[in-house]
Amino acid sequence: MLVTGAAGRVGTLIRPLLRRPGRRLRLLDPFPPPALDGAEEHLAASVTDPRAMADACAGVDLVVHLGGHSKERPWPEILEANVHGTQVVLDAAHAAGVRRVLLASSAHAVGMTPAAEAGSADELPPRPDTFYGAGKVAAEALGSVYADRYAMTVVSARIGTVEAEPRGVRSLSTWLSPADMVRLIEATRHLDRPGHHVVNAISRNTRRWMSLTAGEKIGYHPADDAEAWADRYPGTLSDEKELLGGAWAVSTEPLGTTL
Repeated sequence: MLVTGAAGRVGTLIRPLLRRPGRRLRLLDPFPPPALDGAEEHLAASVTDPRAMADACAGVDLVVHLGGHSKERPWPEILEANVHGTQVVLDAAHAAGVRRVLLASSAHAVGMTPAAEAGSADELPPRPDTFYGAGKVAAEALGSVYADRYAMTVVSARIGTVEAEPRGVRSLSTWLSPADMVRLIEATRHLDRPGHHVVNAISRNTRRWMSLTAGEKIGYHPADDAEAWADRYPGTLSDEKELLGGAWAVSTEPLGTTL
């Protein structure tokens, strides 16, 4: 299994949970991931480097693409790392015969969607809140192209708030536990349905705004619920007033300003 962006926050949270007897994790990141295990190897490279990606994809059964910017950036930076980088990853996976790819999309791809409208739809149309969100929409489109052209299985995971535990009342609706992220990765690894699958990557939160139906159709069955931490964060949010993108969606900063 190859994980790009493995030294980032999400990669660091899930790596210990991905380890299995007999499994070797290949970790691609410009920076060394902390606390490498004996069954892990690090490749110091960028997802925008075609040669490095070709080497990284050789012999793996699944690519988990977490690499790229995780926050709002000026458009040229989003275009290079998040859009072009995704194309390089998909092209390398195809050339190496890797049949399954999980792309880290984001709730910011639909960030301007009112929370009150989100739960009733199995799949939301793109409605990005930032250049970052628009880049994720473009990455999803690339996933669709490669899935259809080459009969690959590509899962675009619209990730909510990945944290070891929820950190506020909003996270009670948007939380994705590291364990549930790994459940989605394992579901993708075993998925035998070529095509492009867009799923909401959130936990089974009592207060969730986004549907789990599309994920359940591909075998993703989250088990964790942010409500276990609800007593720490009294109060509620109004679904009528909330947008899925939260503060990013209502920011008055110019597009491209790091949030």
